Amino acid sequence: MHDIEPHFRWRDEYIASEDKRSPFFGRRYSEFYESNRLYNFYLHPQWDAFGSSTLYAKILFADYDEGYALIELIGEWNDVLHNDIMYLKREIADILLREGVDKYIFFCENVLNYHAGDEDYYAEWAEDVQEDGGWIALLNTRQHVEEEMHDAGLHHYLYVGEPYHDIQWQMMKPRLVFELVAAYIQGRVHRLAG
Repeated sequence: MHDIEPHFRWRDEYIASEDKRSPFFGRRYSEFYESNRLYNFYLHPQWDAFGSSTLYAKILFADYDEGYALIELIGEWNDVLHNDIMYLKREIADILLREGVDKYIFFCENVLNYHAGDEDYYAEWAEDVQEDGGWIALLNTRQHVEEEMHDAGLHHYLYVGEPYHDIQWQMMKPRLVFELVAAYIQGRVHRLAG
């Protein structure tokens, strides 16, 4: 786990620890000392803790004029034991929402498991962002994680599943990722099967 580094190719365009509007403004990182852990595994020191003991994040890009944020996640999303959605909502999304961000894209390749809990925070968050036409999308979610989320009814609050699979976002610029996901959500583009 300590070898999995958050996506770094957009650092010439945005660094959350240098953004005064970011919840992670002023954070300092060690290149060598690993302090965040997922159970018995240390994580790369560039991941940001936000209150959960099993889920970590990295804001890769935020555009306040357009109102969107691109956030990478790693770990286990556990609403049953750790109420991770509460931390994600209160410690990241609410802060960004106050800054005008109402469209969220989460990169979920490194979310290993999901354990459903109460839907209240999802409903609240969806209501918060939908007031101004915003949304929440999860990209490249592992199949078993997606199935758990679907079984928990989260597809009523956020976009997950097709067409948000297998998007090669790491090779794109942040604006293109946003425009592609927005086009899927608005029904302007449909993925071709096969």
